[in-house]
Amino acid sequence: MEVVGRVREKELLEQALRSQAPELLVVYGRRRVGKTFLIRNHLASQLSFEITGMYEVTLKQQLANFHQAFVRSSGRETSATPTNWVMAFAALSQWLDEAIASSPDNTQKRVLFFDELPWLATKRSGFLSAFEHFWNSWASRRQDMLIVICGSAASWMIRNVINHRGGLHNRVTRQMLLEPLCLAETRTYLESRGVQLGEYQCLELFMAFGGIPYYLNCARPGMSAAQIVEQACFAKDGILRHEFKRVFASLFEHYERHVQVCRALATKRSGLTRNEIIGRTDLSSGGTATKTLDELEQSGFLMVQRSFGKNKRAAIYRLADEYSLFYLQWIEGRADSTGDWQKLRGSPAWRAWSGIAFEGICIKHVGWLKSALGIGAVETTDSSWSHRPVDASDEGAQIDLVINRKDGCVNLCEMKFSESEFVIDKAYAKSLRNKRGSFARITKTRKTLFLTMVTTYGVRENQHYSDLGITSITMSSLFQSSRWT
Repeated sequence: MEVVGRVREKELLEQALRSQAPELLVVYGRRRVGKTFLIRNHLASQLSFEITGMYEVTLKQQLANFHQAFVRSSGRETSATPTNWVMAFAALSQWLDEAIASSPDNTQKRVLFFDELPWLATKRSGFLSAFEHFWNSWASRRQDMLIVICGSAASWMIRNVINHRGGLHNRVTRQMLLEPLCLAETRTYLESRGVQLGEYQCLELFMAFGGIPYYLNCARPGMSAAQIVEQACFAKDGILRHEFKRVFASLFEHYERHVQVCRALATKRSGLTRNEIIGRTDLSSGGTATKTLDELEQSGFLMVQRSFGKNKRAAIYRLADEYSLFYLQWIEGRADSTGDWQKLRGSPAWRAWSGIAFEGICIKHVGWLKSALGIGAVETTDSSWSHRPVDASDEGAQIDLVINRKDGCVNLCEMKFSESEFVIDKAYAKSLRNKRGSFARITKTRKTLFLTMVTTYGVRENQHYSDLGITSITMSSLFQSSRWT
């Protein structure tokens, strides 16, 4: 099957294939994001050996798993099951030496694929040390080798492979973080499956599923976004009804800590600082909190925003995974509730959740916003900003996205999700003036401040709109084909 999108990632794979040197490629990214599909399909013609680790099995079972993979690739059905990983890699290198020697065409790379490496390299398994020896003593000497190691536990991959201090130190030649699809890629992916949704419907689906291909596979032609979500998340046999716990349990040791953090963030629209997260969970203020937050961020469940004008300690953590936010808000604790979702759409709770989800998506797609504003080439920093009231005459203010520009300007961005053109009334106009005035007064900036509205269908051009000098961006800007970083 053809891999939809992933232009940068496919180019990286092609570079590794064309290389005249041995290659050790590390691929990581959250579970269900499509790592295995990308490698299997794009490198299918040159895949010589593949093994996928098994979750929570004994070393004996894992070695039997290797033996089955080895027999499938080599055809050596009479070979014995290895009793340790050193023997396993010795058998693999011996077979490859013989296969290469007898092959008429040795000009192309041979690909060895080790999938779900954290499940293979469990404590006391001896896998990593045996793999190090295999790479250093054999594979690193062969220009025709491309070894791909892949894992969903991103923090584990970074700590134990990319930043490894032992035999793999500085051995990784390339690395790839496979991120969820952006909105444009999501629409293209759905269309490749015959699912034709307009921008609003695609955005609504993205707010519940994010850009996770496995989740998007729930979509069927002829169904609305609400119907797709209903069937996948609320039907008794919906495949995403119990996905939340499975994902965390498969990625993290002591995953209850990670779930606690996500629960805390799901209750706070504007995000929480590190100290606020610790205050709302059972995490200690030392290494446990740091490790848990780092693991969640590296795995794509959290995003960290700078707080304008403050140091790193004041950084804001937000729940970045759309499905996790949706699950904690709507699915958890409900019995079979088929039919409920379409009734809930339009309720005050739905409007509150959709606003939070839309804000998060806009922050993720900030590069697209900058392009729409015509400042894609301008050096910028992105942050949030808040001011707590100091007395009864002070209203306080919260701005979820501040784009601070090197050209002497600042965009103060407001994100509003609505089912029609957004209307600025007298009360909201007053709120916007207060935000702009408070920001100017508290930060003492001399830069020009622009109020920027990011909405689904635009902002009605009434008197308030004109008086405030609003710059308006619609959701169409988020569906541009280019991927920004």
